[in-house]
Amino acid sequence: MTEDLTLNMDAYLPLRDVVFNTLREAILKGELKPGERLMELQLAAKLGVSRTPIREAIRMLEQEGLAVTIPRKGAEVAKMTEKDMEDVLQIREALDELAAKIACEQISEEQLEELVATMHEFEESTKTDNVKKIAEADVKFHDIIYQSTGNPKLVNMLNNLREQMYRYRVEYLKDENNYPTLMKEHKDIVEGLVRKNKMQVTETMHQHVKNQAVAVKAMIQEQE
Repeated sequence: MTEDLTLNMDAYLPLRDVVFNTLREAILKGELKPGERLMELQLAAKLGVSRTPIREAIRMLEQEGLAVTIPRKGAEVAKMTEKDMEDVLQIREALDELAAKIACEQISEEQLEELVATMHEFEESTKTDNVKKIAEADVKFHDIIYQSTGNPKLVNMLNNLREQMYRYRVEYLKDENNYPTLMKEHKDIVEGLVRKNKMQVTETMHQHVKNQAVAVKAMIQEQE
């Protein structure tokens, strides 16, 4: 287990969320490796907390697909597999295209202005070398589209999926060679929404997800 694991304290969050954010970041950065055991006692001692918030944080990591519990062995960092990625992205593609179609009809002028501002925010974030910040800007961009549908059930499904997507999103954003393509796709999505062109938006959204799948699949194969 990495020696650099320290608790990222936040006075406004419950302890379990602080532990969750700490472990999540360590996994996404590769400080906790795929297949590495997540032993409650060891983690509790290392982070200076009791076992309860560790146990709760591990459950939250399992919901995101970042950890798995193996019978008679315990919890460990989940390995990234092509099958898991393809399953998640297949659902995301269908829901994203549905959200884009509805957004073409429902999105307001205020939401379009916010989307354009967030598109520029994403572009600026790519200059920071801060993958977490870049990922947050990308999530924010898509969230505006989801919220503009006015369909809370669809938004809830996409929010649940976002947690499972986050690991693959971060892997994709670690490679700065992907940024020009991403920025072009964001621009095309905004343009399509402004024109209320469902075909343009859904085709771009399809390509957007496909490019991510191809890139992350190659990364997974390299790690095997």
